[in-house]
Amino acid sequence: MRLRALLNTDALGLRLLGGEDQLDRAVRGVMTTDLKDPSRYLSGGELVLTGLAWWHDPADLEPFVRILADAGVSALAVGEAELRAVPDELTLACARHRLPLFGVDESVAFATVTEHVVRQVSGERAGDLAAVVDRHRRMMTSGPAGGGPDVVLDLLGSDLDLRAWVLSPTGREIAGPVPGLPAQVRAELAAEHLAAARTDRRGPHRATVGGTTYALFPVHGGGHRPGTAGENRATADTPRDPRETLLSDWLLAVEVDARDWPEGRLDLLRGVTQLIAVERDRRDAARTVRRRLAQEVLELVQTGAAPTEVAARLRVAAPVLLPGLGAAPHWQVVVARVEWEGGEIEGGPVARSLLEEILGAPATGEEQPRPGGPEQNDRTAVAHTGEEAIALVPLPAVSSEHDGTESGVAADTLLEAIRDPLSAGLDDDGRLTLGVSAAVHSAEGLRGALEEARHARRVAAARPGRVCAAGHHELASHVLLLPFVPDDVRRAFTARLLDPLRDYDRRHRAELIPTLEAFLESDGSWTRCATRLHLHVNTLRYRVGRIEQLTGRDLSRLEDKLDFFLALRMS
Repeated sequence: MRLRALLNTDALGLRLLGGEDQLDRAVRGVMTTDLKDPSRYLSGGELVLTGLAWWHDPADLEPFVRILADAGVSALAVGEAELRAVPDELTLACARHRLPLFGVDESVAFATVTEHVVRQVSGERAGDLAAVVDRHRRMMTSGPAGGGPDVVLDLLGSDLDLRAWVLSPTGREIAGPVPGLPAQVRAELAAEHLAAARTDRRGPHRATVGGTTYALFPVHGGGHRPGTAGENRATADTPRDPRETLLSDWLLAVEVDARDWPEGRLDLLRGVTQLIAVERDRRDAARTVRRRLAQEVLELVQTGAAPTEVAARLRVAAPVLLPGLGAAPHWQVVVARVEWEGGEIEGGPVARSLLEEILGAPATGEEQPRPGGPEQNDRTAVAHTGEEAIALVPLPAVSSEHDGTESGVAADTLLEAIRDPLSAGLDDDGRLTLGVSAAVHSAEGLRGALEEARHARRVAAARPGRVCAAGHHELASHVLLLPFVPDDVRRAFTARLLDPLRDYDRRHRAELIPTLEAFLESDGSWTRCATRLHLHVNTLRYRVGRIEQLTGRDLSRLEDKLDFFLALRMS
């Protein structure tokens, strides 16, 4: 609102004492003070009300006016109830600093002025928010996607001074101002949201994290929309049970305490979540192709199709998931299962949507910039069969010649990132278990990787906790001796340990596999092994060092010697 509008409101009893040429200034708020220096409480744009109780000497007035002017307040209004007249020194100081000055009639309480300003400003801010929503709605309906969630969040920040972030159910930042929220804050906000969503109460939910209060609004995807403004919630398109979507729905976290907001303003922010949901649905549609690819590969693998047929399908999938990649990627398999007590909710689709959100983050779980938004890392193809979701995770084909390591999904890192938030959503009647395979380098290894991931998930399921995960490293060699371990898991273990050595031998015409066999048969004796292979001991040490480098194992350890022995026997 403008100062001119305040002056023209007779009920406020304002009398202009100076600054007639400044009456078009906007008023963004109001503050009453009896402090000589109120600067710490000013942010600019306020109408400052004072009874001058702090004034004892004319010299006090100039510094006070200068403080207000430097803070960018809109105007000063002085109560006349305790004064016979506003001091001339104050009028002159305001004129020097071009600060409009009003007198407030003694019959009008400061509370009356405050209530009027707050009511007018709140109404105008709500109108501004409606304009923001309408503006972005037009952008999204007139063009491709309107720039994604970041566009509407930028508008909220620039037009309304509201800082807001879109988060995944695990606290991954999807959109928002930079710098983003700390990881721990995001995880706590996601946990608060999931816990509140279990009640199926309409947002916003209030959360205070690190001394800051946030309003949390659900962003429903997959065609599920909450009731819009003025719509009866009972007629809205809602799922039968909130647990069907809560583990995959995004949330909008707004840095504001919305407890005193009128329902109209809340409905406007709910409109913002619907705009973001449009972008969510667009990304879900883009995932349809990846889901179909994963389903086709999974069916081929499970029906025992020839490796050449599986390899052909993987070649089709690779450019979709990793566009521009020159070489064929390596692959990991992640298996997830979501189980709810009672069994009335189908777990497969829930686990699939959850895996897509979990694996949409960088595979290592580390924080990275998101200049291109979620698509930068949304490379996973996820299918579901029955109650199980299965993800194909492509990894750029990196040479293991140098250090024997590859980037990829690590079960312990994944678990650390998702355990706390998702445990809040699963509450006391749900459970998530995940299994992660090792990376495989060819179609031949994919069936073994699937069985390995499934077996790792069963290992995780045997542990206590609402969210559990296990990786291929936990399938130790002694487990392979147990009769219930599938043959494919044994083959996967063998391939993971020996394939790097076979690849190296093939590329360099080396003899690492024969060297390893001779070293084990010589009980680790350098002299006997070197004599047996007709090598110098230093050459033998070089080869053994290369074996250890490529596999990450240590041939001085009994456990690693045993693993190599079993792998060679089973191969």
